[in-house]
Amino acid sequence: MHFSMTNEMMREIIMDHYQNPRNKREATSEDYQTIYMDSTSCIDKIYIQVKIENDRLVDVCWHGIGCAISTASTSIMTELLKGKMVNEAKNIIANYKKMIHEEEYDPEILDEAIVFMNTSKQAARIKCATIGWNGVNKILGADDDE
Repeated sequence: MHFSMTNEMMREIIMDHYQNPRNKREATSEDYQTIYMDSTSCIDKIYIQVKIENDRLVDVCWHGIGCAISTASTSIMTELLKGKMVNEAKNIIANYKKMIHEEEYDPEILDEAIVFMNTSKQAARIKCATIGWNGVNKILGADDDE
């Protein structure tokens, strides 16, 4: 997917997810695990919510405020992780973070998240592009940041 994707196409996907964020809602059921994530270097203040049943992320949603990068990244993440088994979700998150940090990764499993492949060139945006992903990672039992 990403080999033929132009910078303009990537920008359009990011803007679409920023202007029309997917899964942006507050889950009020106690079945959801919730984590608050914020950034001292940006306006990002979001709650990530995950409902896990039988080792599957049956729902992933979020609410709060964020910049264009964190909003789009979190929106794409929720679509990508919803319905995945926990181990599969952890693998997707690990590959996303490898991509962000210019390490070897599997682009095939990242789908639209590939639009953030140049984020490492703007170090100040790494926190924005990973804030939601780090939140889900913590919910799933990992506690590494960035």
